[in-house]
Amino acid sequence: MDSQKDLVNHLINTNALHSPEIIKAFLDIDRSDFVRDYNSYATYEDFPLSIGNSQTISQPTTVAMMLEMLSPKQGNSILDIGSGSGWTTAMLAHIAGPEGSVTGLERVDELVKFGSNNLDKYHFNNATILKATDRLGIEGKKFDRILVSASAQKFPAKLTDQLKPGGKLVIPVKNSIFEITKREDDTLKIIEHYGFVFVPLIYS
Repeated sequence: MDSQKDLVNHLINTNALHSPEIIKAFLDIDRSDFVRDYNSYATYEDFPLSIGNSQTISQPTTVAMMLEMLSPKQGNSILDIGSGSGWTTAMLAHIAGPEGSVTGLERVDELVKFGSNNLDKYHFNNATILKATDRLGIEGKKFDRILVSASAQKFPAKLTDQLKPGGKLVIPVKNSIFEITKREDDTLKIIEHYGFVFVPLIYS
């Protein structure tokens, strides 16, 4: 595939993408702005690419599926854990719009800088990438949506404390993606999607 439009058409044709606001984000936020120069030849291919430090920019199909599960909306407050290249952070900022906010968290100093520089290309006023602490997420804050782009060995239940009622969390656990909705009574609706591979999530 030779362009972002080719990639988006592929994702639509394989039914990975279908929501208009997510399709628009994929069209407007070009993957080429988030890959390392040494991988530029494969920018629009549907597989993960190294961004250094044993991390990757995820496979576009997986990103599309996770964003569809997350169902971000305009005005949402969103936490993007494992922001890496900044690609998902930028797409989420595009969707959340000026009335929303997106906070990316990244443990690797070099990738905080890399992702932030990539995010700056789009001049968003509603998004930032911060250095992650040893604790998962941002304790004491609550979000409408939480996206995690690395795989936990077991489900970190405390992360749901950072979800607002009606909010959604999408997180890989081992080789599944869990789609979790917090009901208004604080109970959880959990859907498991099988058969994925991610870099490991590291936290204390």
